[in-house]
Amino acid sequence: MLKKMRFPLRFKILISLLFVITGVVSIITYTMASLFHTDKSAYIRDLTSVIAMHSAQEARSLLVGYSEKLGVFARVMNDAQLEKDQKTEMIKRLFEDFPDFVAVTLFVGGVEQATVYDADTLEKLGLSINDLSAYRSKNPLPLDSIQAGTVYIENSTPSEKLPCLTVAIAVRGTERGLPAVASAVIRLDSLQRLAGRSKVFETFVINARGQLLAHSDPRKVIQHAQASWIPDLKGLNVMNTLGTTLEYDQDRVPMVGGFARVEFSGLLAGAQIPKSAAYLTARALLNNLVLVALILLVISAVISLLWSRLITRPIERLSKAANEVGKGRFDVRVQTSARDEIGDMSHAFNQMAEGLDTRDRDLKASQAALVQSEKMAAFGQLGAGIAHEVKNPLAGIIGLAQLLLRKVAKDDPMYKNLEMIEKEARRSKSITENLLRFARQEKVSFMKIDLNTVATESAAIVDHQLGINQIKLKRELVHGLPQIVGNANQLQQVLMNLMINAQQAMEGKPGTVTLSTRLLNAEQVELRVTDTGPGIPKEIQAKIFEPFFTTKPAGKGTGLGLSVSYGIIKDHKGEVRIESTPGKGAAFIISLPAATSPHAPSASNNQAQGAK
Repeated sequence: MLKKMRFPLRFKILISLLFVITGVVSIITYTMASLFHTDKSAYIRDLTSVIAMHSAQEARSLLVGYSEKLGVFARVMNDAQLEKDQKTEMIKRLFEDFPDFVAVTLFVGGVEQATVYDADTLEKLGLSINDLSAYRSKNPLPLDSIQAGTVYIENSTPSEKLPCLTVAIAVRGTERGLPAVASAVIRLDSLQRLAGRSKVFETFVINARGQLLAHSDPRKVIQHAQASWIPDLKGLNVMNTLGTTLEYDQDRVPMVGGFARVEFSGLLAGAQIPKSAAYLTARALLNNLVLVALILLVISAVISLLWSRLITRPIERLSKAANEVGKGRFDVRVQTSARDEIGDMSHAFNQMAEGLDTRDRDLKASQAALVQSEKMAAFGQLGAGIAHEVKNPLAGIIGLAQLLLRKVAKDDPMYKNLEMIEKEARRSKSITENLLRFARQEKVSFMKIDLNTVATESAAIVDHQLGINQIKLKRELVHGLPQIVGNANQLQQVLMNLMINAQQAMEGKPGTVTLSTRLLNAEQVELRVTDTGPGIPKEIQAKIFEPFFTTKPAGKGTGLGLSVSYGIIKDHKGEVRIESTPGKGAAFIISLPAATSPHAPSASNNQAQGAK
């Protein structure tokens, strides 16, 4: 346990440094908090003034935009050259472009000329134009002062569903030269977002009459509250500077407030905060900073511990994996995502283990192949002995059948039976002789041979095995082929291997194996073994001639048959290739040089060959 919790020296130094750094940060933080507390009053005064000025600038930009958009509405509504349908369509588009506008009214000569409104917005809020008209009836606009050029702005919220303000401007160029006023009911969403931006300061916008147009607390706007707590409101509206700061009481609570002229229709923007909250903020800041320092200390210690474990854990995994490899388990792999020296070491270890695993599997496959080779050699010797013993009785059967045929007339019913006995006995003798010749260990000698003869003898050996597995063997041998230089025994081995592989690929299902020969050109002949099996996938075709590669289950094949066949064809200066489409069978195509070709192997070529 103590060994597992051991920390290297570098991690002890790291943790010590973290403690020192945390202590230094704590001291600096405490000093800064003390200085901040000392200068808090001046800071708060300046900050409230700055917030008020920023709010005033943004409010002015927003309200100037509203008045300009209202002017656009007024020009469209006052344009006598537009048809009614055109006006309706244009006003509809204006409401779509200016989504804050709820209703626009045009007064000409002190009389309401027309009112347009956004019916969709009112319907969504559960209000009607009558609700707006009822409010306006109780609170008429001062049309005379507006016609004189004053931009009028008031909080005209009719219900909590629609916090809104009214903006009214004078309109020039009306019909008959009568004075006109355009007023708009505009949603307070944008102005309220401006007022509610600060989470610490109470921000608001008021008009010259002290009416709240926007406030951090939306309920005060809905209730049409007055900013009665602000001292000398008239003086603030006419102050020479853009911003100023005051200290005053609001409901017996000492406040620090900053104020700035909006420079539009006598509006005023303000930001205020309780004095106690300002100092509490300083104390809270100090407490938070101390808490953060302690948390950082704990987190630093935990992170240091975890970090050290992250570094040492891959090394421990490497050590355990190395022990497993030492015990002979080469399939061990170390998983790591690190992109450093440890990651490189893990990658190198995995490559080493993979190489050892591959060599171990190849060695086991080689051992299995050797065992199988010895088993097949013993089987071949046993088969050769059996075939040799069977050959003599067959000779006697053939001889006796021939003697009996001489004594029996051809029209005798026994004649056909005896003739069949002689024919089948000769066939059995031919197969036995082919088996003996195939199993015989001999030095490989190349000589001129007939390819059709090799194909016929090979087919005779495997015909019965294919037949009992419901495989029909077809021969398509072209006569008159030129001879080739080669070893008949080796070529038989290749053909038998290919035909038996084709039978095994069909897995007991009926099918056909076709053995064919043909002349490619004056210098080459072709030998083809075609089956109607499942075919060979493209990704396997490239590896099918590799030693020990097999798709058969364990114990059913060594993966050497096709590799040996490939080597035999290469020794005969030939080529072998595959043509296969999955689901449509496969064809192994062997091309060999004719005896007259300059590329044919020498007839004196001898190789030592053991039992296959």
